[in-house]
Order: sequence, then structure tokens, then C-alpha cells
Amino acid sequence: MEKSMYRLLKQEGRAKRGEFHTVHGVIQTPVFMNVGTAAAIKGAVSTEDLEGIKTQVELSNTYHLHVRPGDEIVKKMGGLHKFMSWDKPILTDSGGFQVFSLASLRKIKEEGVYFNSHIDGRKIFMGPEESMRIQSNLASTIAMAFDECPSSRADRGYVQASVERTTRWLARCKEEMRRLNGLEDTVNRQQMLFAINQGAVFADIRIEHAKRIAEMELDGYAVGGLAVGESHEEMYHILEETVPYLPVEKPVYLMGVGTPANILEGVERGVDFFDCVYPSRNGRHGHLYTGLGKINLFNAKYETDGRPIEEGCACPACRRYSRAYIRHLLKAKEMLGMRLCVLHNLYFYNTMMEEIRDALDHGCFTEYKKNKLAKMETLSQA
Repeated sequence: MEKSMYRLLKQEGRAKRGEFHTVHGVIQTPVFMNVGTAAAIKGAVSTEDLEGIKTQVELSNTYHLHVRPGDEIVKKMGGLHKFMSWDKPILTDSGGFQVFSLASLRKIKEEGVYFNSHIDGRKIFMGPEESMRIQSNLASTIAMAFDECPSSRADRGYVQASVERTTRWLARCKEEMRRLNGLEDTVNRQQMLFAINQGAVFADIRIEHAKRIAEMELDGYAVGGLAVGESHEEMYHILEETVPYLPVEKPVYLMGVGTPANILEGVERGVDFFDCVYPSRNGRHGHLYTGLGKINLFNAKYETDGRPIEEGCACPACRRYSRAYIRHLLKAKEMLGMRLCVLHNLYFYNTMMEEIRDALDHGCFTEYKKNKLAKMETLSQA
């Protein structure tokens, strides 16, 4: 692997403020990646919209794009960036998580996983090499290593064996990506690879795995297999135990997390990258994030509320429309309602990350976090 393109600009305790240089531009960290599973954010949000709401990185799903439209088609179209008309960084997950969430449909072997497509039931095989080839066809900026995500409730023996296999798979991913990046017809020959730390809720397995993968010199490191059933306290504990064993001069990515509070706690524990479907999924159901906490627009009290979702918010919804109008759109099942809510929530998350970076720049993150968390409790106490 190339030496890391990550620059650690500042630290406050374990919290990191950095810059990650990629072939598709510089990512200011900590960053929240906006999730566009099938190469679009659910809720009729375009890449042009994303440019207007401070999105830095878009995340797409390897498994879903492999099944439809097919990664070969994306490659023929010049890779994901050209296909979806987005020129900033894209991270693709490895497909591992989806494979494991299709639990009843799968069979794990040393070479990889056999499972059935959730769309048409056809048999699919995916292993480290296949995942790397698919992600190379997609030509994302950052590819994720193929791993198994054991349940947070799996027994110790199973987790230990699974993590050892994930380490062997990582070596195969690294080798295959090196080969692919050397091919003439590869769309993005500077694709980067992040490793994934696993170990369920067993801190000692996590630490041992972190040490092993840190030695393998990847471009970045993710903590996977959290936010899948364990408590928030367990998650924070695992981060406190594990992150110190991952290289501080490389980005750390907490996969699938989370709420605004989870993100603040993650940053404090040394995390650089986050992603989660919450802002878009909640937005589609009329659940909106504000600095004072969450509101549910389906609540009757907003029927004649002429205020924006959040006073002072500069998102496309708040600049122009009232809670009453957006509530009406949601009730009438008008697509615009869903779209405005998703735009607001993503803008809220992206703006919060901007505030976090600003607080780290000024050495006042601890104070910022305390105030932000206290304010976000306001509505729940009203």
C-alpha cells in the first residue's frame, strides 16, 4: 500500500482533526458519509442536491450494485463517479454486511460465502477477490476489505475463528487490490483499501485483531460489527479499548454509526469517519433532527406551525418551507415531503460535523460536545 494520505492536524485528548487526501479530493475529518446504497440517497435526492448540503463523501453498496445494475455495467460507464455524476470521494462497503444480513441464505467457507440474491434468488458467490474485483469495477475512492460480521451475541469460540478468517481474507484483499491497481484497464488505479476490525463485544479479541491488521499497513482502519445489537455503553467501551491499537496516523472509521450523540462520543474516542442510514431513513418517516432534539412532523401540533423545521437552519427545506406545509406533503404522500425531510437531516448531520471540526480547530471540542448534548435533550424534557 502507498503511505497514508492522512494528515493529523490536531488532537484534543483522543479526538482527531485531520485531512485525508484522495484522488477525488481532500476529505476534512471527522466526516459523516452520506449513504446512497444503490448509487443514490433514498428520498429522491440528487448528487446536485448533495453538493448544496455540504456532503463530502458518498457511500455506496457493493452487493446491491453487483446485483443491479451489475458492476460490469458501471465499469463500462466509466465507474461510479461518472455513472452517478459525482466528482467527490466515494466509499464502497465490501458487501460483507449484506451477505451476513441474508443469514438464512448463506453458507460461509474459507474461500468465501455462497448465498442467494435477495432479488431473484440466484446463487451468488462472494469472497475477498470477488469483492475487490467488484469494487474495482465500481472504481470507488475507498474500498472496504471483505470481512465477516459476527453477531454481537455470537459465542467466543465462533468469534475467534471468524476474526482469524477475516484476517486471512484481508491479506487476500490486499494482494488482489495490488494486482487490480496495476492493470491497464482499471478505472481508478489509485483505489485505497481500508481494513475492518471485528471481535463482537470481546475487547481482548478486538485488541489482538487491531494489532494484527495495524501491522498490515492499510490506508485506513474501520471498526465493524458495532451498532448491531449491543448497547451504546458496550459500543463506547469497545472503542475505548480498541482504537488506541489502531494507527493514529491513519483514518479510523466507525461503520454504521449513528445518532448525533453516538457521533460526538465516537469523535471523543478517536474516530474520523462515520456513516449511517438514520438521517435519510428517519427523514423519510417525518422524523427530523434539530439542535434541540428530534421532532416528528406527523404530530398534530405542527398542523398550523408556520416556522421552519429549525430556526436559523440554511438547508433547502428550512430556507423556504414551513413545518405545516411539509407535514401536509408527508400526510398526502407527496414525494417532495420526504425529499425535503431527508435534505434537512443530511444538512443537519453535515453541519454538525463542520461544527465538530471547528471546535477541534479551536481546542474546545470537550466544551462543544457537552453543550451540544445538553441542548439536544431540550425537547425530550419539555
